[in-house]
Amino acid sequence: MVIVRDPLDPKVSMWHFLAYYLRFTREREGLSLTQWGKIIGMARSSVSNIEAGRAKLQVDYARRLDVKFETGGLFELLLWYARMAHDPNWFKQYSQHERQAAEIKVFHGQAVPLLLQTDDYTRAYGRLSTAKDREGVLAGRLARKRAVLEREDPPYIWALLDESALARRVGGDAVMRAQLQHLLEMAERWNVILRIVPFLAGEHLGSEGFFQLIGLPDRDIAYAGAQGAGRLIEMPDEIKEFADTFERIGAKADSQDASRELIRQYLERYT
Repeated sequence: MVIVRDPLDPKVSMWHFLAYYLRFTREREGLSLTQWGKIIGMARSSVSNIEAGRAKLQVDYARRLDVKFETGGLFELLLWYARMAHDPNWFKQYSQHERQAAEIKVFHGQAVPLLLQTDDYTRAYGRLSTAKDREGVLAGRLARKRAVLEREDPPYIWALLDESALARRVGGDAVMRAQLQHLLEMAERWNVILRIVPFLAGEHLGSEGFFQLIGLPDRDIAYAGAQGAGRLIEMPDEIKEFADTFERIGAKADSQDASRELIRQYLERYT
C-alpha cells in the first residue's frame, strides 16, 4: 500500500517547493494519483514518491505537464531552478546514487578519492574535520566506501588522479606506503581503471577541483566538489560538460601500465 504523506514544506528547498506545487496542482484539478500518473506516463507509486520527496521529477515529465495544463513551461522552469539551487538534502541523495551506480568516473587532483583510499588514509583526512562529531563523519565515509565496493555487483570505476595525489604525504610514510600499495592492488581489479596525470603533462582542465560522474541505470548525474561543500548536478547539458572535461583530462593521463609504474616509483620514496 502506498503511503501518501502530508505536503513537504515549500520553504525548505526548491525541490520541496516543486513537490508541494505538483501536489497542489493535482488536487486543484481534482485528479487522483493514478489519473495524474496517466497524464505523464508514470505509475501511481512514482507520483506519490515525487510528492513525498522520495524521488525527483524529470524533465520529460515536466514538459508533459506543461503541455497538458498549458503553463508556458512553468514546471520545466521550476525543475531548472530546483536543480540549480542548493538542496540541503543533496548529500543523502548523492550517497544513494553512489550505492546504485553502474559506473563511476572520478577525477581528483589533490588526494586519493575515497573509493580508492585505505581506512588509515581516510582517518588521516578525517582528523582535519571541523565537524563536532568527527568520529561520526569518519564512520560515514568508511560506510560509504564499503557500500559501493562490497556490493555483489560493484560498479566500474574509472579514476584519474593528478600526480599531486601521489606526492602529497598524508598521514606519514607508513600510511602512504600502504595507500600506494592499495592503489596498485585496486588497479588490478577487473572493474577498476586507474590512470595518473603526470606533472610532465603540464596544465589540464582539472585545476578547478575534483568531480565525479555517476552512471545510473536510467540516467547520469555528476558531483562537483568545493571547499566545505559540494554540488549535485542533474542538468544533462552540465553533466555533458563534465563528461567532456573528464575525457580531455584523460587525454593527458599516462596509460594504465605507465601509471602503475609511476605509483611504484613513489612507493619506493616512502620505503
